[in-house]
Amino acid sequence: MSLLLAPWTRLSLLVVLLVAAGACVVLYEPQRILSEGWPPGLPVGSAVLLFAALYGLATAALVPRPLLNLAAGALFGAPFGLLAAVGGSVLGAGVSFGLGRMMGQDALRPLVRGRWLRAADDQLARHGFRSVLAVRIFPGLPFAVANYCAAVSRCGWLPFLLATAIGVVPNTAAYVVAGASASSPGSPAFLASFAFIAVSAVAAAVVAWRKRHRLGPAAGRRSYDHVPQHPPVVGAAPHGP
Repeated sequence: MSLLLAPWTRLSLLVVLLVAAGACVVLYEPQRILSEGWPPGLPVGSAVLLFAALYGLATAALVPRPLLNLAAGALFGAPFGLLAAVGGSVLGAGVSFGLGRMMGQDALRPLVRGRWLRAADDQLARHGFRSVLAVRIFPGLPFAVANYCAAVSRCGWLPFLLATAIGVVPNTAAYVVAGASASSPGSPAFLASFAFIAVSAVAAAVVAWRKRHRLGPAAGRRSYDHVPQHPPVVGAAPHGP
């Protein structure tokens, strides 16, 4: 039993679980729902809830969210598609965060070294909501990767989930609208959503570049500030001749 509870054993089980989930995605091809649709007679509300549940499991299995958002828009249209996609995003983030914290944090926490990693961990610990919100609004890391990385940090559950629920709305809405209007690519809705996706990608690159220059020196100063400064000894003889 102690072996099963060992940190690296739990991390290995998490990796096996993710690989198995990815294999199931490849084998069962969930994208077929775009061509085959939902079972006939399934109420819209039930279909939205079912899609959100499958969406959450798929994101935890590292399926890219843009594809799922496009599928939500194509299946349900903009309003219901956005509801299903945002609900699935929060569910998937919670599943990934919980798995990463229970099965990977103990093994990976000792590896959080270096100036950038420590600075990022400190930001998530002290400003979890603000940091996660920025990652969601200006996505640089893939959604699932950001979830598992946050799980290794000291970020709390509430700020993580709340920032996810708010931060994913703009980008998700753009993809959902694009999926809903994909049949008419020349429509204003499709062009506006595509333009928003392009602008948000550029903004994410700019924010990531600026953070790259801020985190390093800031972390260096914090590390230096923690070094104890010994006051000079009164009356000590000067060095040198």
